[in-house]
Amino acid sequence: MTDITYVCTQEGWLYLAGVLDLYSRKLVGWAMSDRIDTPLVLSALTMALLHRGNPTDVLVHSDQGVQYACADYRATLTRAGHSPSMSRKGNCYDNAAMESF
Repeated sequence: MTDITYVCTQEGWLYLAGVLDLYSRKLVGWAMSDRIDTPLVLSALTMALLHRGNPTDVLVHSDQGVQYACADYRATLTRAGHSPSMSRKGNCYDNAAMESF
């Protein structure tokens, strides 16, 4: 699962993208930036893939944010042999495990 959260700092907003392995319940990828954009989530995904030894045939779940729906992110998932999954519109429970992180 993956999601973005934000933290207010004295220098402005800090955005944190995380990738959570539901099997181990470990955070396996993360990235921080002052911008909430696609490179942020791609950096977190790249770290997760490296920590897990580039596994294949993985379901990667997110909300319907534009960062996860864009062509670059979806192409990265496809190249890695993963399948994208997105929360249903208006259903916060689909991504609850990541939201509670």
